[in-house]
Amino acid sequence: MKNLLPELIHLPKIEDPRGNLTFIEAEMHIPFEIKRVYWIYDVPGGQARGGHAFREQEELIVALSGSFDVEVKHGLGSQRIHLNRSYYGLYIPNGLWRHFDNFSTNSTALVLSSTYYDEHDYIRDFDDYLLYKKTMQK
Repeated sequence: MKNLLPELIHLPKIEDPRGNLTFIEAEMHIPFEIKRVYWIYDVPGGQARGGHAFREQEELIVALSGSFDVEVKHGLGSQRIHLNRSYYGLYIPNGLWRHFDNFSTNSTALVLSSTYYDEHDYIRDFDDYLLYKKTMQK
């Protein structure tokens, strides 16, 4: 059965005195094929990003540098996850509302996506999201 809640995934970390290395293999460390990669950076202090859900898209979010919080809402409850290590990724299944905030200076969020960009996959209004969740539970 597919996981319906966010999950913190410990990624491989190869330690070396010259610098550490972490990698991600699709369908090995994450439960999807990577179709798109994007990153969020230069976020001004006090700003938030995201604030939407996806009908189909699954994601893995990694703090490549700095730190930030990801709040994930799943209809009835929510979780706030602080990301600050590049060897941890936050897996977010489809159908969950998420937004990013509390960005540190010079932070970079890397997002691996299971789908190509499709504006129709987005749910951008929270009331619409709650209606969507109610419909999906039937």
